[in-house]
Amino acid sequence: MKNELEKCMAGEWYDCHDSIFLEFKRKTRELLPRYNALPYEQKAEKRAVLEELLGGIGTNVSIGSHFTCDYGCNIYFGNNVSVNMNCTFVDCNRITVGSNVLIASNVQIYTASHPVELADRLTPDWSPESGEYFCRTYALPVSIGDGCWIGGGVIILPGVSIGAGSVIGAGSVVTKDIPANCVAVGSPCRPVRFINGAEPPENR
Repeated sequence: MKNELEKCMAGEWYDCHDSIFLEFKRKTRELLPRYNALPYEQKAEKRAVLEELLGGIGTNVSIGSHFTCDYGCNIYFGNNVSVNMNCTFVDCNRITVGSNVLIASNVQIYTASHPVELADRLTPDWSPESGEYFCRTYALPVSIGDGCWIGGGVIILPGVSIGAGSVIGAGSVVTKDIPANCVAVGSPCRPVRFINGAEPPENR
């Protein structure tokens, strides 16, 4: 029988108020204020906090303040990554960011979601005494490939993969996978042209 963490990582309904997730949150709420209070110049100190907070971090990674995340331990960065100010990563499942990636200000990445149908969304026989959350929650991983540039104010929804070398235009809402080596814009976000020498699928 799967525990709640295994259910979560498998994309199944899970109890987000289980003790393991509350402990993730406790640690994150302790580390984030410390990180965000450090000045830009104290790079070694900031790096030390990130190494304690995140699941994995490569070399030459910069994350601007104010940075917000849920668990921290489900975020993995490659090398040469710049995350600008005021970004939010809701990392209930894994968020993987490749190498040579730019993430502009005010980007929001979500892995957590809830069923659309009300009957499915509400926890059956829920009561305040149960200790469970009143609605069902699941989480799906998000992946950003090597060499991507995510524009300002982009929102990336659960389960999305963005292919290597792609550029997501500012303000886009990414609801589905984006192929590699394209410029994609809009809400919902769609490819508008291919770059880096790539050809559209119909020309291959």
